[in-house]
Amino acid sequence: MSEPIRREWTLGEDAAAERLDRVLARLSPDLSRSRLQALIREGQVELGGQPLRDPSHKVAAGAVIALVVPPPVEAEPRGEEIALTIVYEDEDLIVIDKPAGLVVHPAAGHESGTLVNALIAHCGESLSGIGGVKRPGIVHRLDKDTSGLLVVAKNDRAHKGLADQFADHGRTGPLERTYLAFVWGAPDRQKGLVDAALARSLHNREKIAVVSGERGRYAITHYEVLEALPAADPVASLVQCELETGRTHQIRVHMAHIGHPLLGDHVYGSGFKTKANRLNPAAQEALAAVRGQALHAAVLGFEHPRTGEFLRFESPLPPDLEHLLTALRG
Repeated sequence: MSEPIRREWTLGEDAAAERLDRVLARLSPDLSRSRLQALIREGQVELGGQPLRDPSHKVAAGAVIALVVPPPVEAEPRGEEIALTIVYEDEDLIVIDKPAGLVVHPAAGHESGTLVNALIAHCGESLSGIGGVKRPGIVHRLDKDTSGLLVVAKNDRAHKGLADQFADHGRTGPLERTYLAFVWGAPDRQKGLVDAALARSLHNREKIAVVSGERGRYAITHYEVLEALPAADPVASLVQCELETGRTHQIRVHMAHIGHPLLGDHVYGSGFKTKANRLNPAAQEALAAVRGQALHAAVLGFEHPRTGEFLRFESPLPPDLEHLLTALRG
């Protein structure tokens, strides 16, 4: 097992009255700020020889800071040989085309059989160590029943570079995330924008809700109607969605908020169940075969965290959604 790495600095004048975690992020560019905050809270940072567990502590010029980076430890989730559709892979990152039904993170009721378990088995020693724990450096996620493209970091430097891009959501950088969604009805406008803050529902902790006031986190979704289904008398539409933010269930909640929930979404579109009766028999059968909400992460583009090259990937609709599209066209 490798030894802990100790780093030590004496702060210059530029560090006066600056947060400890921000100073360390500047001094250790290979570590993400979230990992540095975790290390601080774990007691791995000393100020003047004494442990300091407050990431927001303001440090002064001339202070001596020491950081101990522990070696990766065996991940709690175990590696499992689960087939992955790998779109791209190098020494820094891996891009996966995730099928619907595959959970990203282990959680209650899904302790195994997840993307994390598969990545631990596939990547082995190259995984990104986050918070001192050896596990895949997942910087964004897809819902269990959402299919499509997802990028994972294989080391800390890649994790930080990718995490910064996803935190920016493409506002100032090149990040591109495009989804294809099947929604009930036909929006009035071919192109539109949903600007509605989101937060965990106070009535059902499993759901996200549109809220007002300080409790909500701002969220913006751009949408464009690609096709009315069927064209003559649309019961549904194929919509392209681009995220300006990346909140949990964002597309599902935003489209339901404007009256067009996703087909197959029993959480946010439960009031539209009877809409299925208006579909032709082939479309009803195709929808019944779709696992969960009809949502697919079709395009993912980002700047490579080491080379600076822009990488862009496209994923076609999976067979069940392609079949649904054909059936909806009538």
